[in-house]
Amino acid sequence: MSALSPTLQAFFTERLIGQRRASPNTVAAYRDTFRLLLAFAQVKTGTAPSALRLEDVDAPLVGSFLDHLESERGNSARTRNARLAAIHSLFRFAALRHPEHAALIERVLAVPPKRFERAIVSFLSDEEVDALLAAPDRATVLGRRDHALLLLEVQTGLRVSELVGLRRSDVVLGSGPHVRCTGKGRKERITPFTEATAAVVRAWMEERGGRDDDPLFATLHSGGALSRYAVTALLTKHVATAGECCPSLGSKKVSPHVLRHTCAMRLLHAGVDISVIALWLGHEAIETAQMYMHADLALKERALSRTTPIGSAPGRYRPPDKLLAFLEAL
Repeated sequence: MSALSPTLQAFFTERLIGQRRASPNTVAAYRDTFRLLLAFAQVKTGTAPSALRLEDVDAPLVGSFLDHLESERGNSARTRNARLAAIHSLFRFAALRHPEHAALIERVLAVPPKRFERAIVSFLSDEEVDALLAAPDRATVLGRRDHALLLLEVQTGLRVSELVGLRRSDVVLGSGPHVRCTGKGRKERITPFTEATAAVVRAWMEERGGRDDDPLFATLHSGGALSRYAVTALLTKHVATAGECCPSLGSKKVSPHVLRHTCAMRLLHAGVDISVIALWLGHEAIETAQMYMHADLALKERALSRTTPIGSAPGRYRPPDKLLAFLEAL
């Protein structure tokens, strides 16, 4: 009989924090997974979470929990798979501490992730970006903060967690303005932005003042860093305002991640190589950035224009008449 409680505690303190040095966001995501799982197991077994045994959380219960996430909590297949990945990580750790439960652990690890349709990424057009950036009322302090935040996000494509984690010292406004951030996997990267954006960010920093370790984008009351939910809320508000003069925004669900996609698509349309875009966004592998090429209809149309029309015979290239070419060049 093995208690789940000490194994789970050791998983967080020894594996995640001690060995893997997982980021606070990763620890929080795993914590939320097991809070949901333990609450579900308590309802199913009638046993308090601290008294649960490892064998109580078997493959059928894990499967039921995953179905519960989708059917009752309304989670997507992506979220379901992320929760399952956390559970698999725990049971791989448990396999080292409790080899007597090898069969049970193997069955849990055999629970497969759910396949799902990968939708084409959503992004904003140049007209929609202009309308969104014009939405905040820059006659107010709040509007100037939101305008600087949205402008920096569209140009740098930072993840929302990276954006709210920026400190004043992370911004360099001299020659070659850029921001420094630490992304997934504790990888540090530098992302440049234009002089026009630097002027807006500089004006905001001078207006608010503060120390180097203060948040770049803070709440106006407490001075603490904005949360991810606060950024989502302010974006939703400004999208609604922008939709009054740009109706196409009304048909789009715009999230902070859509602004990240927008940054990538703007780079792609400008002819930037996909490998550079992957580095710009902090992707682990270049293949991750391939989704932007799939979403770029203009790129596909240019490729189609280079092909021979169906039903036509391929011909040889014939240079234009020299006299006609001279006249056309005038």
